[in-house]
Amino acid sequence: MPQGVDRAMRVLELLAREPAQLGDVAADLGVHKSTALRLLQTLEAGGFARRRDGGWTVGLRLIGLAQQALDSLDVRTVAHPHLAALGRDCGHTVHLAQLVDDELIYVDKIEARGQVRMYSRIGRTAPLHASGVGKVVLAFCPEPRLTGLLDRTELRAYTPGTICDPAALRAELAAVAARGWAADDGEFEPLITCVAAPVRLADGAVTAAVSVTAPTVVATLADLQRLLPRLLATTQRISRDLGWSGP
Repeated sequence: MPQGVDRAMRVLELLAREPAQLGDVAADLGVHKSTALRLLQTLEAGGFARRRDGGWTVGLRLIGLAQQALDSLDVRTVAHPHLAALGRDCGHTVHLAQLVDDELIYVDKIEARGQVRMYSRIGRTAPLHASGVGKVVLAFCPEPRLTGLLDRTELRAYTPGTICDPAALRAELAAVAARGWAADDGEFEPLITCVAAPVRLADGAVTAAVSVTAPTVVATLADLQRLLPRLLATTQRISRDLGWSGP
């Protein structure tokens, strides 16, 4: 990959995480500030970066392209009205996450009104081993694909509840596959809990999942488990709309 393209991609990844100062960009690239400034100015001219509060963040053109990419994912288009209905019905935050290559991406989110905002944001990644949606997708992966994903996944401990032992994770995934849904009880964010269920494509493959999420001060895991019939009915309707005809 040409050096200039590689540097531009690294800058965009940095700015996508959070706004950065010129010195931060230069340090991340390992270049002089003048070189980083020229690159930022080039990205700014193309609409991919913009100045904000004395620093730099992603440009509106990049945001627009990301939205177009998300809109092109059929699962999101089909699922959205069902997610909105589920959100209105249950009153909690609803997520749709989809596996793209080796990463699980939040592709849609229905915010709960009046609740504490969470880490999740459309376009961000969800940890495969430490999220309800991640465990659902892993649980229904064919074995060769599952082994490859686990080999390439860092089993990072986000909280004391994160499952980091490969054998324990395998056991958890087997339980998820058997019951048809997963839970995250503070495994990624402390005091945040969720239940998640699979979305099936026409061929039965599971590359996406829907979750209902809430702070534990609002709803405990037991509270969310009582919403499972609604969640499972929603994911079944989405799967049917995607062409799945299985039981």
